[in-house]
Amino acid sequence: MDTRTAPARLRLERLREAMHAAGVDALLLPSSDPHLSEYLPGHWQGRQWFSGFSGSTATLAVTAERAALFADSRYWVQAERELQGSGIELVRLGSPGAPGHVEWALAALQPGRVLAVDGAVLGLAAAGALRAACAARSVTLRTDLDLLAAAWPERPALPTAPVVEHRAPHAAEPRAAKLARLRAAMAEHGASHHLVSTLDDLAWLFNLRGADVDYNPVFLGHALIGPKDVRLFVGAVKIDADLAAALAADGVRVEPYEQARAALAALPTDAAAMLLDPKRVTLALREALPPGQRVVEAVNPSTLFKSRKSDAEAGFVREAMARDGAAMCAFYAWFEQALGRETITELTVAERLSAERARQPGYVSLSFPVIAGYAANGALPHYRATPEAHATISTPQGVAANSLLLIDSGAQYLGGTTDVTRVWPIGTPSAAMKRDVTLVLKGTIALSCARFPRGTPGPMLDALARAPLWAESLDFGHGTGHGVGYFLNVHEGPQTISKAVVTPEMAMEAGMITSVEPGLYRPGRWGVRIENLVLAVEAPADEFGDFLAFETLTLCPIDTRTLELARLRDDERTWLNDYHATVRERLLPRVSGAARDWLLARTAAV
Repeated sequence: MDTRTAPARLRLERLREAMHAAGVDALLLPSSDPHLSEYLPGHWQGRQWFSGFSGSTATLAVTAERAALFADSRYWVQAERELQGSGIELVRLGSPGAPGHVEWALAALQPGRVLAVDGAVLGLAAAGALRAACAARSVTLRTDLDLLAAAWPERPALPTAPVVEHRAPHAAEPRAAKLARLRAAMAEHGASHHLVSTLDDLAWLFNLRGADVDYNPVFLGHALIGPKDVRLFVGAVKIDADLAAALAADGVRVEPYEQARAALAALPTDAAAMLLDPKRVTLALREALPPGQRVVEAVNPSTLFKSRKSDAEAGFVREAMARDGAAMCAFYAWFEQALGRETITELTVAERLSAERARQPGYVSLSFPVIAGYAANGALPHYRATPEAHATISTPQGVAANSLLLIDSGAQYLGGTTDVTRVWPIGTPSAAMKRDVTLVLKGTIALSCARFPRGTPGPMLDALARAPLWAESLDFGHGTGHGVGYFLNVHEGPQTISKAVVTPEMAMEAGMITSVEPGLYRPGRWGVRIENLVLAVEAPADEFGDFLAFETLTLCPIDTRTLELARLRDDERTWLNDYHATVRERLLPRVSGAARDWLLARTAAV
């Protein structure tokens, strides 16, 4: 390929022309939108468009002479492949001496030069640090430019998918009750108004769902909640008359999406205070407020509310898990029968597994693209097979090689969101493979069995899953657990189980659904990850206070053929057998034929 005409090079030329015309010397393109979403509508995927890198998280920095993509270890291999011919260097975040994107950009600028980032997609919390860094180097920061508009003529329009009501019984709490709870929390903060921009908060608060973002049932919008009224800013064609009337009955007025900033600017001067979450509101929205407007910064109350699933919601999630488990039984029964007899690729796995889920009642969509990583591809935590690059697992002549297949998948059901990872043997697993899988399982069990005081920050639990690996001088680079929404985003806070710096909102509370997913990755060989979703439930208490434990929600066998059983303690073996007994009991009434036979075989006691 002539790298001079590589798409990314040509696109960067257009971007640099727009930068020059605007007097900009360096530009930052984060993976972000006006709602600070993890997954973005096409309209805001400028970082991907101009770099060619398709991973979900990274930042592109561009100057007149150089460009660099900043990505963490999950994406290094993918980025190396996708950046070929682009002229963009890869900065491996987390590696020794690697600069951050701000440090890199400022190092390229002399005092008096201009650094730009679109304030409409820049988080308020990040903006303060960026301003301080620019001031220290006497660099001018501009946040009022959207250079994508000039440099990206092919830019997709804003999505227009309809917004729909998430109805009872699955929407277990009425919209009016949620708004009443929210206003009570606002009053506790001394706030008369509250701005909500994060899409999962909007969807939960108003019992609405959409399709503006792939795999996440959310819609683009902002909400301004006042003492007596609510203004919901959403695309005009997205809400029909019946839904608008239903919202109006609860005091919610629908207004055009583009008018959110103007509405903030027009707030009455006697408004007591505006409640904002600095981690969930952009700089542009903050700057739209009238001068002198008093602001209270705190976590969105809805973020805390929706993280704690009610008993009714937990019941619907358990049902969703059973449907998901039945779909996986049907798929894996086919997979094992066809292995070594049919041509099966990583793409085949994704297609067949997705089709089985789609047959389940209440299915809406996948919750993220299926990750099927065979052999070396399993060592890439966010690997995704494509028609251009994927592995063949088996042919009619047999399996491609003795190795492991990692499958990370999930779905959206009207009553819940699923996310599960399992590792399966292809051919005969080696002793080294079995050792790795067993160590990861020991970490999964250790965290799943944890009992801890209510309010314990999630990061304090992280070491429980890592300890069996640390004992062997092993570790993994990603977090151990993320929060999961209720028929919402597969990644939702505020809780996390990771090495993150602890903040108060990370406290574990009853009703929270969190993943447990330690892993181990051998670059160029195989990867291991075992993931279940768990529900925090109340545990017996005594004079030392209230305690919580985890109920495992996911219903899918863990393949014992990949285990070195001698490494399991008696209590660990008991946990595994008890888990398999539960899986068998819950799923047997839902499967038949080959799927039933497979379930019985894979849940046999060891």
